[in-house]
Amino acid sequence: MDEIIVCITGASGVIYSKRLLEVLKEENIKTSLIISNSAKKIIKHELKMEIDEFKKLASNYYENDNFFSPVASGSHKFKAAVVIPCSMKSLSSIATGYSDNLIGRVCDIALKERRDLIIVPREMPFSTIHLENMTKLSHLGVSIIPPAPGFYNDPKTIDDLVNFVVGRILDNLKIENKIFKRWGE
Repeated sequence: MDEIIVCITGASGVIYSKRLLEVLKEENIKTSLIISNSAKKIIKHELKMEIDEFKKLASNYYENDNFFSPVASGSHKFKAAVVIPCSMKSLSSIATGYSDNLIGRVCDIALKERRDLIIVPREMPFSTIHLENMTKLSHLGVSIIPPAPGFYNDPKTIDDLVNFVVGRILDNLKIENKIFKRWGE
């Protein structure tokens, strides 16, 4: 039951999902990956990476329209789901229980089965509707982790900034990590 489901939706910031998958793979943690069609385009654009190469970062891959995949069932055990990055469209679908794709279904399962769900919203500024959706999910126990890196650790590179955000996500998943410098270190 240590499986982490990583869901990538159509928002900028796929570098965070790539780094999360890399660290989970290094730690030998089983992952299942779901990528929306828009996210596939963003991966190619932002990372200059082919989707087939990206898929190799995960233990399993499922198409976003595959409701016959194991992760589409509440009886499938997994530790947590992380939507990284999470578009406002996906956030809205998750907040209203509109499971018209596998990403929405996995999040619905996480909520109904009381499993960990982490949302990494990628938009700014947030509208009141975005904030209301996040508040609703927060009241349901969802961790909302905007990709807002700290600067107290004196970051020097983009990788330092990415590692800070991914490290905090790993902290919320209760996965030990030393990929960023913590306050006071």
